[in-house]
Amino acid sequence: MDLFLISINYQDPAWIAIAFAFGLLVKQVGLPAMVGFLIAGFVLHALGAESDLFLMELSDMGVTLLLFTIGLKLRLGTLIRPEIWATAGIHMGATVAIAAAFVLGLGGLGVMMFSGLDLKTVLIVAFALSFSSTVFAVKTLEERGSLPSRYGQVGIGILVIQDIAAVVFLALAGGKTPSIWALCLLALIPARHLLGAVLVYSGHRELLAVYGFVLALGGAALFELVGLKGDLGALVIGVLLAQHDKASELSKTLMGFKDVFLVCFFLTIGLTGLPTWETAAAAAVLLLLLPVKTAMFFLLMSLFRLRARSAVLGSLLLANYSEFGLIVGAIAISSGLLDPSWLTVIALALSASFVLSAPLNMAADRIYTRLGKVVYRFESSRRLPGDEDITLGDSRILVFGMGRVGRAAYDTMRPGVEDRILGIDLDETQVAQSIADGRRVVLGDATNPDFWSRLQTRHNQVEMILLAMPHHAANVDAACRLRERGFSGPIIATALYPDQEEDLKANGIDEVFNIYAEAGSGAASRMAVFMERNDGTDA
Repeated sequence: MDLFLISINYQDPAWIAIAFAFGLLVKQVGLPAMVGFLIAGFVLHALGAESDLFLMELSDMGVTLLLFTIGLKLRLGTLIRPEIWATAGIHMGATVAIAAAFVLGLGGLGVMMFSGLDLKTVLIVAFALSFSSTVFAVKTLEERGSLPSRYGQVGIGILVIQDIAAVVFLALAGGKTPSIWALCLLALIPARHLLGAVLVYSGHRELLAVYGFVLALGGAALFELVGLKGDLGALVIGVLLAQHDKASELSKTLMGFKDVFLVCFFLTIGLTGLPTWETAAAAAVLLLLLPVKTAMFFLLMSLFRLRARSAVLGSLLLANYSEFGLIVGAIAISSGLLDPSWLTVIALALSASFVLSAPLNMAADRIYTRLGKVVYRFESSRRLPGDEDITLGDSRILVFGMGRVGRAAYDTMRPGVEDRILGIDLDETQVAQSIADGRRVVLGDATNPDFWSRLQTRHNQVEMILLAMPHHAANVDAACRLRERGFSGPIIATALYPDQEEDLKANGIDEVFNIYAEAGSGAASRMAVFMERNDGTDA
């Protein structure tokens, strides 16, 4: 710890401030802030800056927290679905084969750094290029509010399978075999009950945040202790607690910390190595493989019955290289299997793939709309569970978003419309819980252009719609799509901030319920009822 504190350079806060400035700048032109963080790293590197222990430690902590929070939202049952494990396995094998053939071909032609590579080296490079970025995917899904969506869950599942493959490679290539004591980690399965009990007693504020750090960093340290990759430990601890009632709250508590630490991750990518014309050109050539990776993801997802939109958005989400490529490259270099200059090549290709992938993901729906007729040809006529056709029946009210607000509104309105109410949510867990509680709820994404095509009946009989999704952009998008499709009835939406209220009303919303502002009036109503009861008792 002393070494860590000593390593804090007076320039480090300035670099983070520069990253903030670039993030703010690119946000003004509609790009994700992480693109600005990457650019900041490049600029700082061009000015002679180098990554230090402080930034690297915070970067590692950010990735560890990221994987822990992924685990908190992950359901192990999803990994055994063919659309996840089969897509991940087939894609990785095909990508390695195609990338190896591509690099060997360039080597045979004597192109730059590709000449003179033996088959073993080529396979290592190809393997490093087969991964997609977990950090990028999760950040993109969080910004879109699509983490619980079908394509979001499939994408995260594929990335987990890739991460497991990376851990196996690191154990074999690094000469680091797990200790016999690794078998003791099986005790974590029954120990999850104790961990969950402590989670309950941690409350809701600072103790909860501290306990989250203890779980994530402690899990990582525990796995490192027995010869396994620490990040895998953070992921496993998160998965063990995923079914706990407070898992979602813990994830939200850690979100701010994770986002700050990941700024350092993107900075360190830009500060990885000094590029030369040769390494930059080699990285640019490797970018030619990205369209192939993306097309294969789309074809495989379509083959395993994802709808066309989910396949397009899922493939664009994974259309990049991964930070694991850097780790694979570093291990290969330390083992004498790869020239050190290749680490710079992989870092540049990774960074450039982020810069290219970010605007593509922002325009994903527009890309899907333009490619509609082409991609529909690949869509399977058989539907995955949850993608079936929807019957509105005689529903008079639709509720999009069955979180706490949506469920409360559903239960309150239900008696007045004689059960003629339907809930819609993109989170499979929320849907299953609501159905178990006796509500009529279906799986669906209101922002999905294909959603209304799943309806077997028109929505003419629907009298009112509530948009109670947790992300403001999703409510705005859904309102626009509803008006475009001819719904003229009243639309009510929820908001957290005054500027969101104005935005919603400008996009066709008739009434906005500010959750924070009107929570007090709800409490006042309860108080008034309580006082009336007491007055009656006193009389």
